Amino acid sequence: MAAMTSIDQIILDDNWSDLSRLQTKPNIDFEKMHEYRTDRIKRELIRANAAMCLMVNPISLRYAINYQNYALFQSHIPSTYLFFPTDGPVVLHNGYDSEITVSDIRPGIPISFFDGGNDLFKWSRCLADDVVSYLNEIGTDNRRVAIEYVNPTVTQALMEKGLEVIDGVDITERARIIKSEDEILCMKWACAVAEHGAGKMREMMRPGVTELQLWGLLNYANLANQGGWHEGHMLASGPRINPWLQSASQREIQSGDLVGFDTDMVGPHGYFADLSRTFHCGPAKPTARQKQLYRLASDEVDHNLKLVRAGVSFADFQSQAYSVPEEFHQNAYSCILHGVGMCDEYPFVRPPFRGECVYDGELEAGMVICIESYMGAVGEPDGVKLEQQVLVTETGYELMTHFPFEDALL
Repeated sequence: MAAMTSIDQIILDDNWSDLSRLQTKPNIDFEKMHEYRTDRIKRELIRANAAMCLMVNPISLRYAINYQNYALFQSHIPSTYLFFPTDGPVVLHNGYDSEITVSDIRPGIPISFFDGGNDLFKWSRCLADDVVSYLNEIGTDNRRVAIEYVNPTVTQALMEKGLEVIDGVDITERARIIKSEDEILCMKWACAVAEHGAGKMREMMRPGVTELQLWGLLNYANLANQGGWHEGHMLASGPRINPWLQSASQREIQSGDLVGFDTDMVGPHGYFADLSRTFHCGPAKPTARQKQLYRLASDEVDHNLKLVRAGVSFADFQSQAYSVPEEFHQNAYSCILHGVGMCDEYPFVRPPFRGECVYDGELEAGMVICIESYMGAVGEPDGVKLEQQVLVTETGYELMTHFPFEDALL
């Protein structure tokens, strides 16, 4: 009970959560960053020979115009959408932020069942009329348009109007691959905030504290520094840590437990901080098996980091990756490398024993990626999750996550 009270108290008597009191925030040129991001989108539209992109993904809306209202709601009940052209005015529909800098904010058409009910095809035809009118408004004869995740009725209605429809995700995902200097500063600050919260978690971890109480400290630190949300609640302890991907629960942490977490954090300015660590809860000493698992996970991360440099193909990275002992294959993490920006992004490289890489590409300078490891054998209680976030450079990488590994387990 004393441990619970102390966690409650550090929230009530908060004198620690604002990282800017302890560390100078980076000097970010937001106007320059906005220009860079819009230029990236336009370049991808030109590459695809598309006149415009109809955006609904909240990540795309944030990237294109820094729109952030009701992002999680928008992710499953889309109501706000954006017309983003190769050349012409950027128009937001059903927007709820008067400070957003766009050419125009207009009423919108229902594009979700929540708003449109059983009349979605009727509304989709109305939206298609709006798209045709907009193309005429911007003075283009190009009838090739990109659209993001929407109902099939929207695609059908656009095609009825004689428009050629292509996948907008190919536009917006590719635009976000290479980060600008200002984006990198945003990501470094997001990582610093995540590590600030992780440090408080480490400080308050003790027998009797629940998984959710610890997770709440990370979430609170993010919100206190004007961050967004976490894609999951990935924190598990004791027998819940294996297999991985179990959300935080009311389980009380016990002496001798391994406690693993993955931040998956949309942090300040909309940029992602993605680090994983596994703690050991005393006063019991780590077992020999816990130390072995931790060393194997650490070795995998270290080995795969040495492969990171611009020009390495995803196939070569996969083939040269750390050789995971077979006893850990079944519970291994889904990837050994993935991209990151405003969320988990392109690319995604599986462990070699999980099949071929789904992308035919290579690492490029300016990408930000995460190197992952999870070691846990089927039927055993313990497992270890580790992850580092890095900036790809011409000659290697720059580490963006600096939270230390566990001395007691090394």
